[in-house]
Amino acid sequence: MLMPKRVKRRKQFRGSMAGKALRGNTISNGEYGLVSTEPCWIKSNQIEAARVAMTRYIKRGGKVWIKIFPDKPVTAKPAETRMGSGKGALEYWVAVVKPGRVLFEIAGVPEETAREALRLAMHKLPCKCKIVSKADLEGGDNSEN
Repeated sequence: MLMPKRVKRRKQFRGSMAGKALRGNTISNGEYGLVSTEPCWIKSNQIEAARVAMTRYIKRGGKVWIKIFPDKPVTAKPAETRMGSGKGALEYWVAVVKPGRVLFEIAGVPEETAREALRLAMHKLPCKCKIVSKADLEGGDNSEN
């Protein structure tokens, strides 16, 4: 599973997921992508499950890019522990995802295969997503300007 090799500090504040994604909101490598439509934390094991689902469906043909990385530590206190006595131990790593963020990209396979692979990956993730093509996102950017 994905996690940072080293971090400056062991524990982090929870932070905020307000607003839309300003970076990582375009398809840069592949032809089709999976875009988040709501804010969420995606765990490292959920990213791995989505990756496995996609690569299995495309039978290791084509190429898959993972555009998010879990670099935020989440802590939890043990069950049946009284309040107080400091912050809990590190439990898992999450990637903070805002609406509009491209999560995965895929290329080198036919459109139907790519869409089905992304649909399977979507079911492994905790947030609502949509499947877009490179042309869809580029067309949307030009109409806004």
